[in-house]
Amino acid sequence: MELRRVVGGIGRGLITFGVLVLLFVVYQLWGTNIAQARSQKSLKHAFRSQLLAPTTTVPTTPGQTAPPTTGPQPVPAGEAVAEIRIPKIGVDQFVVQGVGVGDLKKGPGHYPKTPMPGHQGNAAIAGHRTTYGAPFGRLDELNAGDEIRITTRDSGEQPYIYRVASLKSVNPNQLEVLDPTLDARLTLTTCTPKFSASHRLIVVAELVGQAKPTDVVPAQAPVTTAGGTTPADDQAGLSGDSTARTPALLWGLLTALVGLGIWQLGRRWRFWPAWLVGTPVFLLVLFVFFENFSRLLPGNV
Repeated sequence: MELRRVVGGIGRGLITFGVLVLLFVVYQLWGTNIAQARSQKSLKHAFRSQLLAPTTTVPTTPGQTAPPTTGPQPVPAGEAVAEIRIPKIGVDQFVVQGVGVGDLKKGPGHYPKTPMPGHQGNAAIAGHRTTYGAPFGRLDELNAGDEIRITTRDSGEQPYIYRVASLKSVNPNQLEVLDPTLDARLTLTTCTPKFSASHRLIVVAELVGQAKPTDVVPAQAPVTTAGGTTPADDQAGLSGDSTARTPALLWGLLTALVGLGIWQLGRRWRFWPAWLVGTPVFLLVLFVFFENFSRLLPGNV
């Protein structure tokens, strides 16, 4: 009898674990897409408004010199800096500044310490492969010569044109793919293979036409986030957020305690009424746990 109870408990535990894994997969593959679509809609409105905004000049009085111009100002992390289009694989996404976990939830992210697209050097952009809209989900289908179009704040309505030069797979710690270069190139990074974070897919494209000098790239200046801080690691698009370990553990324990509490309530009261009352609370806590746990995954999975 005791053995049957043990086996039954193990079976119920495995079923519960399987359901949680399934819910996490549903959250990652579909739930995150809804949030990303809302962010893209907001970014589209903000970016298009910036392109259409008229350029203003500061009037000066006779004998007064105009203030010196220093080029475009740094863009806060999480705000739209470009629109990327890849016709062959149907990509049309707005790119944000930054590659932190929160930034890449909105769309592809520009590595702050690299030049902006259209400028001399190695402009780099990271993007999700399977979650949050999967903007780079079909990046592996590109071939040499395929076109990538990028519209930035300083390009106006005329996009910069890049042509794919090469594709390769690297280990997550091979950050040299983001190193500065003498030519004008675009580097796209994402996880590979799909549903895995073991390697990174790197797509390198070359700019068609004249590049702008790097000394006017806004990314050369410190980039301020919405919270007023400067990101310490702009390579986050190649790795996960290690600071999420403790919150994920705590929320995981809280989720287990809430589930255990509902189960105990069902034993002392009635099963279905207990779950009817407790399920909304459980799902809310589970959602927060999923949010923190997903931060441990590489930002471009």
